[in-house]
Amino acid sequence: MTDAGAHVRSRGDGSSGGSKRDLTYPPLPEALVVPVYDNHTHMEIADGVGDGGPLEYREHLGRASSVGVRGVVQVGTDLATSEWSARIAAREPRVLAAVALHPNEAPVLDASGLLDEHLAGIERLAALPRVRAIGETGLDFFRTGEDGRDAQIRSFEEHIRIAKEHDLALTIHDRDAHDAVVEVLDRVGAPDRTVFHCFSGGPDLARLCAERGWYMSFAGTVTFKNAEPLREALRVAPRHLIMVETDAPFLTPTPFRGRPNAPYLIPLTLRSMAETLGTDASMLAAQIASNTELVYGAWDAEPVTVDE
Repeated sequence: MTDAGAHVRSRGDGSSGGSKRDLTYPPLPEALVVPVYDNHTHMEIADGVGDGGPLEYREHLGRASSVGVRGVVQVGTDLATSEWSARIAAREPRVLAAVALHPNEAPVLDASGLLDEHLAGIERLAALPRVRAIGETGLDFFRTGEDGRDAQIRSFEEHIRIAKEHDLALTIHDRDAHDAVVEVLDRVGAPDRTVFHCFSGGPDLARLCAERGWYMSFAGTVTFKNAEPLREALRVAPRHLIMVETDAPFLTPTPFRGRPNAPYLIPLTLRSMAETLGTDASMLAAQIASNTELVYGAWDAEPVTVDE
């Protein structure tokens, strides 16, 4: 994976490292009665997976199916992983793809003169029938300094253009850049279906997203003890604009924080969200499943057979 992949892989969940860290996959949770989707996962990433090695994507999907996770959106972060995501979606009916250059990829590619070429590659993938979103794209001011921001913004604007021209959803990566992300979306015009992946704002950003009709996708972070502002944002968010994700293998929900995440752990996050909202988990699952299908379309279209 490229330098951007290294940026993505280094995303932490606040857990301490060291040799005593448990790197085994958690046990299967109780299955959901009403199935949902994991609308953001990275099944190609093996880092952070210890004892027993990484799970092959079919095993990820099998475990997910067994606990009521009907399908996933497999998300690319550079051209290579976007191509992989599109290829898997083409052969696997439980997978749809999102393709993009991660914000931290843009300055690296810009410096090497390859940004336009890789953006053109993303646009080619956008035309494939089981590519349903452009993302994750956006802005990341945590790992990229001032000297890389112009490249990030240019890349973000191009991803927005691609999403609108191909009538695809837009998956936003927003880290320490809430105001700047909103400014770009307002200035160039957000696609009809815009999703703030791993929503990290508080209630004020949730209200702003609600006003604009932007979706908010909650990850395992919403279960963390120190995430009360995030839970308050969830309470503010209209039910028809919320979704759930893993961002696997990162951001594993409580009580397994620090261990590898995977799509089959969605029930833990969904049940925590239902508790925060004071609602029945099955009712919330039905709403989230409906929201997710409105954003990405149907999973059950016949996949296209391609060579391994």
